[in-house]
Amino acid sequence: QVQLVESGGGLVQAGGSLRLSCAASGSIFSINVMGWYRQAPGKQRELVATVTRGGTTNYADSVKGRFTISRDNAKNTVYLQMNSLKPEDTAVYYCNAQSIWLADYWGQGTQVTVSS
Repeated sequence: QVQLVESGGGLVQAGGSLRLSCAASGSIFSINVMGWYRQAPGKQRELVATVTRGGTTNYADSVKGRFTISRDNAKNTVYLQMNSLKPEDTAVYYCNAQSIWLADYWGQGTQVTVSS
Protein backbone atom coordinates (compact mmCIF):
# COMPACT_ATOMS: atom_id res chain seq x y z
CA GLN A 1 0.00 0.00 0.00
CA VAL A 2 1.02 3.57 -0.68
CA GLN A 3 -0.23 6.60 1.22
CA LEU A 4 -0.18 10.06 -0.35
CA VAL A 5 -0.52 13.36 1.50
CA GLU A 6 -0.95 16.58 -0.46
CA SER A 7 -0.35 20.14 0.64
CA GLY A 8 -0.08 23.61 -0.85
CA GLY A 9 -3.51 24.38 -2.24
CA GLY A 10 -5.31 27.64 -1.62
CA LEU A 11 -6.80 30.80 -3.07
CA VAL A 12 -4.81 32.91 -5.51
CA GLN A 13 -5.56 35.68 -7.98
CA ALA A 14 -5.31 35.10 -11.70
CA GLY A 15 -1.71 35.35 -12.82
CA GLY A 16 -0.42 34.17 -9.49
CA SER A 17 1.47 31.04 -8.50
CA LEU A 18 1.05 28.08 -6.18
CA ARG A 19 3.19 25.06 -5.41
CA LEU A 20 1.64 21.73 -4.54
CA SER A 21 3.51 18.98 -2.74
CA CYS A 22 2.69 15.31 -2.34
CA ALA A 23 4.59 13.07 0.05
CA ALA A 24 4.42 9.31 -0.40
CA SER A 25 4.85 6.68 2.30
CA GLY A 26 4.36 2.96 2.62
CA SER A 27 5.45 0.68 -0.21
CA ILE A 28 7.33 3.46 -1.95
CA PHE A 29 9.74 1.02 -3.61
CA SER A 30 6.88 -0.03 -5.87
CA ILE A 31 6.10 3.45 -7.20
CA ASN A 32 6.92 4.11 -10.84
CA VAL A 33 4.89 7.07 -12.07
CA MET A 34 3.68 9.94 -9.92
CA GLY A 35 1.46 12.72 -11.07
CA TRP A 36 -1.27 15.25 -10.55
CA TYR A 37 -4.85 15.15 -11.71
CA ARG A 38 -7.62 17.66 -11.18
CA GLN A 39 -11.39 17.70 -11.05
CA ALA A 40 -13.49 20.81 -11.46
CA PRO A 41 -17.14 20.90 -10.36
CA GLY A 42 -19.34 19.04 -12.80
CA LYS A 43 -16.38 17.74 -14.80
CA GLN A 44 -14.44 14.52 -15.01
CA ARG A 45 -11.07 14.11 -13.39
CA GLU A 46 -8.33 14.96 -15.87
CA LEU A 47 -4.61 14.50 -16.07
CA VAL A 48 -2.47 17.54 -15.33
CA ALA A 49 1.07 16.18 -15.35
CA THR A 50 3.05 13.01 -14.64
CA VAL A 51 6.68 12.17 -13.99
CA THR A 52 8.38 8.80 -14.04
CA ARG A 53 10.98 7.60 -11.57
CA GLY A 54 13.57 8.41 -14.24
CA GLY A 55 12.31 11.96 -14.65
CA THR A 56 10.34 11.76 -17.89
CA THR A 57 7.48 14.23 -17.76
CA ASN A 58 4.14 14.54 -19.49
CA TYR A 59 1.76 17.50 -19.42
CA ALA A 60 -1.79 18.28 -20.45
CA ASP A 61 -1.83 20.78 -23.29
CA SER A 62 -3.77 23.23 -21.15
CA VAL A 63 -0.92 23.60 -18.65
CA LYS A 64 2.16 23.31 -20.85
CA GLY A 65 4.48 26.25 -20.34
CA ARG A 66 2.77 27.26 -17.09
CA PHE A 67 3.06 24.23 -14.79
CA THR A 68 6.17 22.26 -13.90
CA ILE A 69 6.16 18.83 -12.28
CA SER A 70 9.21 17.62 -10.42
CA ARG A 71 10.09 14.71 -8.21
CA ASP A 72 12.54 14.15 -5.37
CA ASN A 73 13.02 10.41 -5.12
CA ALA A 74 15.11 10.75 -1.96
CA LYS A 75 12.19 12.47 -0.22
CA ASN A 76 9.50 10.42 -1.97
CA THR A 77 7.82 13.67 -2.89
CA VAL A 78 6.38 15.09 -6.09
CA TYR A 79 5.78 18.78 -6.66
CA LEU A 80 3.65 20.82 -9.01
CA GLN A 81 4.74 24.40 -9.55
CA MET A 82 1.82 26.32 -11.04
CA ASN A 83 2.49 29.73 -12.58
CA SER A 84 0.30 32.13 -14.54
CA LEU A 85 -2.78 30.58 -12.98
CA LYS A 86 -6.13 31.09 -14.67
CA PRO A 87 -9.67 30.86 -13.26
CA GLU A 88 -10.16 27.72 -15.34
CA ASP A 89 -7.41 26.06 -13.29
CA THR A 90 -9.78 26.07 -10.32
CA ALA A 91 -10.31 22.47 -9.21
CA VAL A 92 -9.51 19.90 -6.59
CA TYR A 93 -6.03 18.63 -7.35
CA TYR A 94 -5.25 14.99 -6.61
CA CYS A 95 -1.86 13.36 -6.29
CA ASN A 96 -1.53 9.96 -7.95
CA ALA A 97 1.05 7.23 -7.69
CA GLN A 98 1.13 4.22 -9.96
CA SER A 99 3.04 1.14 -8.90
CA ILE A 100 5.12 -1.12 -11.07
CA TRP A 101 2.16 -3.50 -10.98
CA LEU A 102 -0.08 -0.72 -12.34
CA ALA A 103 -2.00 -0.25 -9.10
CA ASP A 104 -3.22 3.33 -8.61
CA TYR A 105 -3.12 5.24 -5.35
CA TRP A 106 -4.71 8.62 -4.69
CA GLY A 107 -4.32 11.41 -2.20
CA GLN A 108 -7.25 13.10 -0.50
CA GLY A 109 -7.15 16.12 -2.79
CA THR A 110 -6.35 19.78 -2.25
CA GLN A 111 -8.47 22.70 -3.40
CA VAL A 112 -6.99 25.28 -5.75
CA THR A 113 -9.13 28.33 -6.40
CA VAL A 114 -8.09 31.05 -8.85
CA SER A 115 -10.05 34.27 -8.68
CA SER A 116 -10.44 36.57 -11.67
